[in-house]
Amino acid sequence: MTQQTANTLTAPIAITMGDPAGIGPEIVAQAFRLRPDWSRRCFVVGDLATLRRAAEVTGGLLPVAVIESPTDVHGLPPRCLPVLPAVRLESLAEWGRVDARAGRAAADSIAWAARAALRGELAAVVTAPIHKEALAAAGVDHPGHTEFLQALAAAHLGCGIAQLPVRMMLSNDELRTVLVSIHVSLRDALDAVTTANVLRTLRITATHLKRQLGRAPRIAVAGLNPHAGEGGLFGREEIEQIAPAVEQARAEGLDVSGPHAPDTVFMRARRGDFDVVIAMYHDQGLIPVKYLGLEHGVNSTLGLPFVRTSPDHGTAFDLAGSGRADPSSLIAAVRAAMGLSPSA
Repeated sequence: MTQQTANTLTAPIAITMGDPAGIGPEIVAQAFRLRPDWSRRCFVVGDLATLRRAAEVTGGLLPVAVIESPTDVHGLPPRCLPVLPAVRLESLAEWGRVDARAGRAAADSIAWAARAALRGELAAVVTAPIHKEALAAAGVDHPGHTEFLQALAAAHLGCGIAQLPVRMMLSNDELRTVLVSIHVSLRDALDAVTTANVLRTLRITATHLKRQLGRAPRIAVAGLNPHAGEGGLFGREEIEQIAPAVEQARAEGLDVSGPHAPDTVFMRARRGDFDVVIAMYHDQGLIPVKYLGLEHGVNSTLGLPFVRTSPDHGTAFDLAGSGRADPSSLIAAVRAAMGLSPSA
């Protein structure tokens, strides 16, 4: 990660509020309630009225402190919810409803935080859940956080999106997985299994985890087909696309093995044989991680010029407004961001 200002040693972490109609604001308020020391290290970017409502519905007694710039958090007392009101809704979003206004407010919060991080004003960005349908209704031409942040970073750097490849990593205490493709149809995901894409994923993953682990990671590559193709009997992608990428990565000095049978490689990684599994498409990699529990899962975007993490769950419209949403995954995401950024 590039450090761009002399102030990075005290740079705070920005947490975006997520979709105002979902549980994002509530889990943010709950997290600050459970971690009172965060008020001097983190702040929330979003709509002030939405976050005041979240503080109230989750139990009240959490003062909201309005700040004007990221560094204002350093002078705040503990046990408060610092809010930088970068967006403003004319009226509160209705809980549990897809709303274009809510989608726009969520997107504008993300854009503000990403641009501040790109200017070097933040140690990291942690994003609360957004609703993809609301985002689309707001006219945001990106299917999720990962693609949106990639586009913002590429624009800031003055390059095309293709020149800034990023990857999604889902992780918890037991398993890490990185995806070759993200939010595309399964049919398009199969077409994305190319030697170039797999090799790019291996390089991005190795760079990120070497920084995180302090050593070269042991990377396992999952096959695409049952039994990793069984020598070509069930498909030739392993032979023609995946294996050449593994061989090239090894030639570059990376500790890579595979392609492994996808129905057993995640189990082997969980027992400690590997540090991470490269999955060929979204559900192949996310189902094993999410099956182990959403409460401690963390989504990290690899390849951005700043640290970004997120909880491993969605907006949970059915829980919105109840005050019962579990903030554990958000807390894990902030903890991960603190660990990944030495300036936090």
